Amino acid sequence: MPSPGYLNSKINIMRGFDFDKALVALQNELHCFAYKLTADKDEAENLLQETMLRTLDNKDKFDSGTNFKGWMYTIMRNAFINNCRTKKIRGNLYVLSNERGYPCRDPRRHF
Repeated sequence: MPSPGYLNSKINIMRGFDFDKALVALQNELHCFAYKLTADKDEAENLLQETMLRTLDNKDKFDSGTNFKGWMYTIMRNAFINNCRTKKIRGNLYVLSNERGYPCRDPRRHF
């Protein structure tokens, strides 16, 4: 069982931390990181938006005694990796099909 001093310090940390202000303060830095990951302005903006949405959706999971900046960078990195996986899967499906969408020249031919 945690000591009363630990619980009081945890409550004070939670009172002193403003999630929304911290999120806004990191926005420009996260945008730069997103651009470094994607090397594309539009993709960076999409990644930033996705990161912000995921962050707000998971606001209740953040432990205010931990590193907020690290938590945000982890969310963005994971979103970027997931997007790359999705594009890779879509890309492979596109490459394996011809212009009509068939996997081979003759759609009646099966392997």
